[in-house]
Amino acid sequence: MKFQLLSLVSHAPHPLTGELPSPADRLAEVVALGEEAERLGFEAFAVGERHAGPFLSSSPTVVLGALAARTTRIRLLTGVTVLAVLDPVRVAEDYATVDQLSRGRVELVVGKGAEAGHFALFGLDEERQWDLQREKYALLRRLWREEGVDWTGEFRPPLKGATTLPRPYGDPPRIWHGSATSLHSTELAARHGDPLFTANAVQPRAAYAKLIAHYRERFAEYGHDPARARVAAGSGGLLIADSSQQAVSRYKELYEAGVRRAFKPELAGKAGYNTPYRTIEEAIGEGPQLIGSPQQIIDKILGYHALYGHDLQSVAVDGFGLGGPEQRETLRRFAEEIAPVVRREAPSTLWE
Repeated sequence: MKFQLLSLVSHAPHPLTGELPSPADRLAEVVALGEEAERLGFEAFAVGERHAGPFLSSSPTVVLGALAARTTRIRLLTGVTVLAVLDPVRVAEDYATVDQLSRGRVELVVGKGAEAGHFALFGLDEERQWDLQREKYALLRRLWREEGVDWTGEFRPPLKGATTLPRPYGDPPRIWHGSATSLHSTELAARHGDPLFTANAVQPRAAYAKLIAHYRERFAEYGHDPARARVAAGSGGLLIADSSQQAVSRYKELYEAGVRRAFKPELAGKAGYNTPYRTIEEAIGEGPQLIGSPQQIIDKILGYHALYGHDLQSVAVDGFGLGGPEQRETLRRFAEEIAPVVRREAPSTLWE
């Protein structure tokens, strides 16, 4: 197993105290987290992309560029690049630039995004989101693999002899497909022989296992070698204590206040937005959140692996309102007490 640290760069008042750092301080925290993740041996760091709601991740290329300058080894991913609302030419240029700055450490996770409102912000019809995703992804692939591209589509003006610059540092960056609720992403990943990144953040794990099973089935049906079907999985946040009882005592009020704050009544009943695990006891017992003792978290990740067969596990420490020192201590404990055991029990050749 490989490990990734993800930040969506949330920027909302603390669920208990109401404190809110300045945007500059919050972005500096994220860059420092990326540096700490590399120091602790994480294989990847990812920055989300949100264009609506209380987030500062509307320009992940800028944040990843800052990290490219401050790190030397860790891979730099997105989580996700909301390709359906973006211009593939701009995406090709921006991320190839970061790929050059990082000397080939960039990978994209593309998806339609889990935030309501960004389609209207960009003047696009949300009903056409999957048509937008398919067409823009097909163009992005060509722009990174070919020069002098001639192209005609529905959602942007035609291209004649287009070559985006800079070119990627080496081979075209790997592109994962983010999948939260729909078979559209799994189908697109399988068709192109690309890896799948399942959200594993809100729904019961059986829902994500169904998406992954569809991906693997279709991957083989499209004629790709099943051994190349890579899968990654997210999680609903990381909180570590010495025991389950201590986790409940220490984090119950914080976790449940955060769930109440994040609830979106306008999206009630729509899969993938509001967590059904409203109490911390539910989250520990059945949810995708990694909360509890180190052994509980090890068992939960290995339980995911038994269902998903995944190569990469993503964690997040800055979504619950933990302060900077507690975030770093949580990462340290994960790197020292959890990651080595999971790596041994569930080895992966990803990035080797």
